[in-house]
Amino acid sequence: MRESLTAIVERNITWRGKFSTEPQECAWATEAIFFVRALGVVGANKSDSARASVQISPDGIHWCNEGTTLPLPTEADPVTFCRVRQFGGYLRLAGQLPIDCALTVIVYLALKE
Repeated sequence: MRESLTAIVERNITWRGKFSTEPQECAWATEAIFFVRALGVVGANKSDSARASVQISPDGIHWCNEGTTLPLPTEADPVTFCRVRQFGGYLRLAGQLPIDCALTVIVYLALKE
């Protein structure tokens, strides 16, 4: 039987400018899905230009982009997602919003071995 875990990595957090989620240790998993749900959108996030990048780390301290990105929601309530495989020890999302934009989000990380 496969093991799975869904972690809420950000809850009711407002992103402005440069942002990153809390790192999650997930070396036991073979696949992951990040879900981002917007609780509120302020400002000019009305295009597909705002994206988050999946980052990987061997130690939860030093980070590099994995290559997968996901579009951030442009209005309240929609959910966006991305899938990741072969990611090593730690995962997080990181990005930068336009200066006149803020997103209040819930971020889920679903892991499966």
